[in-house]
Amino acid sequence: MESDWKKVKSLIRKKIPDQSYRMWIDPIRYKRTDDDHVTLVCANGFSRKRIQNHYLPMIAGELTDLKGQPVDVTLVTAPPRPVKRRNQTAATRQMPLPGMNVRVQGGRFLRKDFTFDRFVVGGCNGFAYSASLAYASSHRPGHPGIFLMSGPGLGKSHLSQAVGHQVLYTTPAEKVYYTTVEDFTNELVQSFKTGSINQFKRRYRDECDVLLLENVQYLTGKERTQIELAHTLDSLYEMGKRVVFSSTCVPQEIPKLNPALRSRLSSGLITAIDPPDFKTRMRILKKKSETDRARIPLEVLRYLAAELTADIRQLECGLNSILARAALIGAKIDLKLAEEIVATIRTNREQISIDRIKRLICKEYALTLKELISKSRQQRIVKPRQIAMYLARAYTDAPLQEVGRSFNRYHATALYAVSAVEKGIREEPGFRQQVELLRRKLETGRE
Repeated sequence: MESDWKKVKSLIRKKIPDQSYRMWIDPIRYKRTDDDHVTLVCANGFSRKRIQNHYLPMIAGELTDLKGQPVDVTLVTAPPRPVKRRNQTAATRQMPLPGMNVRVQGGRFLRKDFTFDRFVVGGCNGFAYSASLAYASSHRPGHPGIFLMSGPGLGKSHLSQAVGHQVLYTTPAEKVYYTTVEDFTNELVQSFKTGSINQFKRRYRDECDVLLLENVQYLTGKERTQIELAHTLDSLYEMGKRVVFSSTCVPQEIPKLNPALRSRLSSGLITAIDPPDFKTRMRILKKKSETDRARIPLEVLRYLAAELTADIRQLECGLNSILARAALIGAKIDLKLAEEIVATIRTNREQISIDRIKRLICKEYALTLKELISKSRQQRIVKPRQIAMYLARAYTDAPLQEVGRSFNRYHATALYAVSAVEKGIREEPGFRQQVELLRRKLETGRE
């Protein structure tokens, strides 16, 4: 019957768009046949629901036509196989030491827990999950790349690295490069300084099979990096290699991005990840509790899920704080402890507000609030304003649009300000010390 299922897939492929086939039908696995009943395995619950609603009648119809008798189809889900994490070298493949993150061919380590089986799927991220899994599992992707877009702490890094894990599991010989825009830029600059630009190009264009590039929003203003990345993407796309981008905004919203690179970034599948709803937050807390082998009362989990709604990091912070408090002082894990932890988290977030940051910057740089949020382009005002927007982004939950509005600026200007300050921190020791001093004053309340 498995051969029949392969024939059915070939027939369906002719009737639906290629991208839809690759994302939803191709990953389905045949499981078994009992008389007139066929069981098929979907990648996850979100995929199962999507296939049930949109493709099941077509699947059942094709199977019935092929068999010449009615066929019932059942869709089930199965957990992904455990990832065999490997350390790739030119001649050998080694298993990593227990508990260590996974070293890929280039760039940073993959976090050992950032796999598809550890990702909690919900309505807020189901499409991004399914698209990433299908892209990682396909040897002939239907589009040149995946662009994961979300605010901080919502899972885009998890999905990006999960693609790397999945590729290393299914095709261990492939070379996965996981890096950030900042690291890519620093590596490019260093290659120019040392006269090794040809090695840099060969590493990313010829030796790379899968490129995972984080923090694409920070490409703004990096002209040389943009040119080199555009050429790199051309080479990877031409050879059918896979690329996964992650960013806090879509390519159209990244300021000072050359049109050629913007076009390449937009040519793949762009998918957003939204903040988790209550049900998803509950599943995240339950899964983390099970992973940590912690016994948390259900009422405590419900309280955390209801109160900590900003992002996944905040949820995990709440749960980790409860476990730490219980372990250190022997506190009972109950609703009272949860209320104390949530109150502390809220207080810490509320204490550092955009208004408080504005007051600190005005005091430190002898500016008035009117000057800080004015349209003035004087250097004595522009630099403090950029630092203020950088601190607002780092210490508050406000999205870039809100940060920009707080300083009478557009979202793109706020993004450029954050990028400019980060560049100054990297390249100017004196400026870095200046920003660190402001950070300490904010965190200690000594203003």
